[in-house]
Amino acid sequence: MNTRHSPVARCLIGSAIAVFALGTLWAAESASFHNAPASAALRPNPYAGLDNAKAGRALYLTNCVTCHGQNAEGMANIAALATGPTQTAKPGEIFWYITQGNLASGMPSWKTLPAQQRWQIVSYLKILPTPDAARLGVAAKPAEAANTSVIGGPPPTPPFTDFRYEKPGTMHRITPADLPAPYSTQSAGNGPRVVARPKDAWPQVPEGFKVSLYTTGLENPRLIRTAPNGDMFVAESEPGRILVFRGITADGKPQITSEFATGLDHPFGIAFYPLGPNPKWVYIANTLSVVRFPYQNGDLAARGPAEHVTDLAGNGNGHWTRDVQFTPDGKTMYVSVGSGSNVDDPDTNPGEHLRANILTYTPEGADMHVYAYGIRNPVGLAINPITGQLWCSVNERDALGDNLVPDYITHVEPGGFYGWPWWYTGAHQDPRHAGKHPELRDKVIVADVLLQPHNASLEMMFYEGKQFPAEYRDDIFAAEHGSWNRAIRTGYELIRVPMHHTGKANGDWEEFMTGFVLPDGNVWGRPVGVTAAPDGSLLVTDDASGSIWHISYTGK
Repeated sequence: MNTRHSPVARCLIGSAIAVFALGTLWAAESASFHNAPASAALRPNPYAGLDNAKAGRALYLTNCVTCHGQNAEGMANIAALATGPTQTAKPGEIFWYITQGNLASGMPSWKTLPAQQRWQIVSYLKILPTPDAARLGVAAKPAEAANTSVIGGPPPTPPFTDFRYEKPGTMHRITPADLPAPYSTQSAGNGPRVVARPKDAWPQVPEGFKVSLYTTGLENPRLIRTAPNGDMFVAESEPGRILVFRGITADGKPQITSEFATGLDHPFGIAFYPLGPNPKWVYIANTLSVVRFPYQNGDLAARGPAEHVTDLAGNGNGHWTRDVQFTPDGKTMYVSVGSGSNVDDPDTNPGEHLRANILTYTPEGADMHVYAYGIRNPVGLAINPITGQLWCSVNERDALGDNLVPDYITHVEPGGFYGWPWWYTGAHQDPRHAGKHPELRDKVIVADVLLQPHNASLEMMFYEGKQFPAEYRDDIFAAEHGSWNRAIRTGYELIRVPMHHTGKANGDWEEFMTGFVLPDGNVWGRPVGVTAAPDGSLLVTDDASGSIWHISYTGK
């Protein structure tokens, strides 16, 4: 999973959502489809025909749409499956690749799907170029044309918005009463089409602030955290390494850049332990484990090998990001583990065991407990400096329409239930699980801050710096990566949640850094992580342009 420049893995990292990486921009490495053995090409499809293709489309929309698009047209850096190598491959070769996978390119094995279902997906893919595809509801024109046409559509209905109306300083609030009924709009397949930054494009921030380019040329920079000594640690998740950046020169660049550790499995979360000015360890949350490296202030490279702390649930499917934090007393380690699916029922899907949860351990990885559950993908964790509570940012579920379900930022209560997959935002039942778990209806905790649906909220932090005006002290900043499941894009920005020096949020949030989506809907930047530099300025990672942006306060 650490192969660099793998387009499938790049989609896996960029979306923070389930990946079904069947087709890639790079062709098979030999004459066969992804090095499938000759015997695979000879296997006939025992589940061919229109009825099986129809069943395959339903399976595709559950497992594959997040990266390959609503009609297998391809999205972002992921190739189409309706054309290209998938259509020239033999059915048995495709079946073999679905079954075997290739983790080096971000493709998990799907052998847990029954063989019949794997063959039905093959049948669906093979019918796409034919006239019969229209009988399955496949759009006749490519998604790019459909998505471009809605750019000039009517304004969104408040309190919902989209990129056309993003502007620094704009405040929003969404309440449970604002939510539409499920399926009020169709479920869109509108993944980001990433392009190079045009010369005249630059992030926009409120008056009095300035954005500069701290560094670029990075490979998949994701979460960023500041060490007690002021060094900034960045997880480059796809190549599996941790970088260290030290200082800010007079022209706004790093004074030192160093490679701290390599050979990791999609690292994301970073934490320093014990808390305080002299940590002895750097904890790293990989997809399937937490490890730690011995550390002393100022280390630019790990002073010893990784020490295994604990294994984490997962089988290569679904959400892969894991974050790690410690309680203020240092006695407990929090670890976030996202779901393996969109809305699979954990009652009947063993793959969801110990997922969609926040777990607790001792710092040594013992005494595991479920701290809170029903949190579909709690990507970013942070400790509230006033209350000492754990907070998180969450990617909610897809495929219920443009304005469902809101992503959110919230404090996390011990034993708290946040709804997934049966309920959402209080007593709203997901229609795909109608009638299930009525006893949980009144236990669903409504999040403190409801965000735009499909924002893909990632890392969050509490601002404790002193460069920004006093009103920003203890406020939340959160990176909104942007998602695929909305007809007109939302997210692709940095937001601020005012806390009013109380440690509590009232539901308001402000657009703070915008401008990453072009008027034609193409995307050149996607914020992922945010941290405060020692001088109180902010650094924001952007995995689309491979950059880190620097936000400072000038007062002008």
